Amino acid sequence: MKRFLALSVLAALSQSAFADVNYSLEITQPEHHLGNVSVAFPQTAQAHLDVKLPAWRTGRYEILNLANGVRFFQAKDDEGKALNWEKINASTWRVHLDEPTDVQIDYQVYANELGKRARHIDDSHAFIDASGFFMFSESFRQEPVTVTLDVPKAWRSVSGMDNAGSKHSFKAADYDVLVDSPIETGLNEHHTFKVGGRDYELVIWGEGNYDVDLMLKDLKKLVTTGNVIWDDYPYERYVFMVHATSGAGGATEHLNSTIIQRPRDRFGSREDYLAFISTAAHEFIHTWNVKAYRPEGLVPYDYTNMNFDKLLWIAEGSTSYFEDHLMVRSGISTTDEFFKSLTKTVNRHLLTPGRDVQSATETSFDKWINQGGDHARNYSTNIYLEGSLISMALDIDLLENSQGKQSYRDVHRALYNLHKLPEGFSVDNVKAILKDLTGRDYSTWWAANVDSPAKIDFDILLNKVGLVLERPKGAKTLASVDAMAKNSGELLTLTHVRRGGAAWQAGLTTADKIVAINKKHVGKDLKASLETFKAGDKVTVDFIRRDALQSTTLTLTEDFDKAKKIVVNKEATEQQMALFKAWMGVDHPNLVK
Repeated sequence: MKRFLALSVLAALSQSAFADVNYSLEITQPEHHLGNVSVAFPQTAQAHLDVKLPAWRTGRYEILNLANGVRFFQAKDDEGKALNWEKINASTWRVHLDEPTDVQIDYQVYANELGKRARHIDDSHAFIDASGFFMFSESFRQEPVTVTLDVPKAWRSVSGMDNAGSKHSFKAADYDVLVDSPIETGLNEHHTFKVGGRDYELVIWGEGNYDVDLMLKDLKKLVTTGNVIWDDYPYERYVFMVHATSGAGGATEHLNSTIIQRPRDRFGSREDYLAFISTAAHEFIHTWNVKAYRPEGLVPYDYTNMNFDKLLWIAEGSTSYFEDHLMVRSGISTTDEFFKSLTKTVNRHLLTPGRDVQSATETSFDKWINQGGDHARNYSTNIYLEGSLISMALDIDLLENSQGKQSYRDVHRALYNLHKLPEGFSVDNVKAILKDLTGRDYSTWWAANVDSPAKIDFDILLNKVGLVLERPKGAKTLASVDAMAKNSGELLTLTHVRRGGAAWQAGLTTADKIVAINKKHVGKDLKASLETFKAGDKVTVDFIRRDALQSTTLTLTEDFDKAKKIVVNKEATEQQMALFKAWMGVDHPNLVK
């Protein structure tokens, strides 16, 4: 009986339900991007405790090898005595235990990867995503956590997490909340506002040509649009974090916050500002789509391995699709600005040969391993681009077949209501929602547009909502080799050769250095070098490959100096204009006086 009781006590001790996991970060040498981390784990009776640093961070489906910044790892028991440990893989340290004890882990972190939005420290701030700083143990992953920062006195610390007794400490329900609630601490600009009974904050690190008043004005408009798609808001407080910086750009969604990075001089023009505010809209939408409901392959997150799923095109592409809708519906952007944005998306799709090769299902699953560059453009696509256009095609299909009563927004409303975390949604779940909404089986549509490379006829699709994709009047024809090049001194180096195009068929490839066309030295750019030719001309191209001069011949194809644009169909019918209103939430431009 005594032995049974002893075993019961040990088993209870190992269940990790006794205390918080406490993290602390001391900014020690900010000019050298260094900080010291301490982690206090509750008592455990396990034979060993495995502690891990994530290999990737949420919102970026790519292994980042974040453990490469860790040095001076050590482990101690509850009496401060050193514990034996060994590293068993790239991101896992195994601490050996001889008896039940609390465990304290200490290590140094090198944080100089601003663009990855996982860890950065300098003499003006620190951006702290837990995935780049704080180790965890699966044994204590569900336990409450606290974070305490030791930072310079003048610094301000802001996070989507609640404060834990001081202005530089925070608390979260568990590690999953911590890893999805970054902290911005440093010399920053801070603003608060309230909309719809919810609290919002805007914190900006870095000086730039941004207009804070305009940012606040439009963010207030943006956050009112949640009910355009969903029935409620999954947060009571939300933080917009902005980095006005250099050498980094992009954004990442989190549970109740976002981090947006832009070059410090890329806020001022209307085009640059729209890029910023549309990014804010994208990340705001993610508060529902991904953070409140997401594909089952991402539930729960496995922080040390790839999380494969076939529906990342919904997680990211549908978010990209909806961002323009919220911008227009809130009055932040105009319909003309929307048409310009959609034109870019459509033309990128049409100029990506990989659209005929890789389906949305395939590009979703392969997001973790897909690489950029010439081969990717020729043989792949991406979840953002394809997902956005497939979402549009599905949306207009739903609207057309229901006379504007049902839309793709209803699909996402149902995903939110029926498949909130901790449950994930599957392909069958999405198909079931579509059938419940419409009474129609979407399996054939799905096979043709999602499981196969989508064949979208934009002329037909856009016509349904009173729009036209057309070449601007006065566009001039150009001769083309179906390739792109950059100037490299006296030569032009090919950077992209379109699969199946003239240069491709002539055997040219990326990194070839074009010397002359028809024995005439090339000019400052490829288009200028082809100005004296016309489509159908057969030319000789001299180029350097492997430091040797070579030659090939090709027949020039036709291109234009102006791309096609999406514009209003001035002859749109009442039915088309009504469908446009149901689609975008505003009147068709023909009706706007």
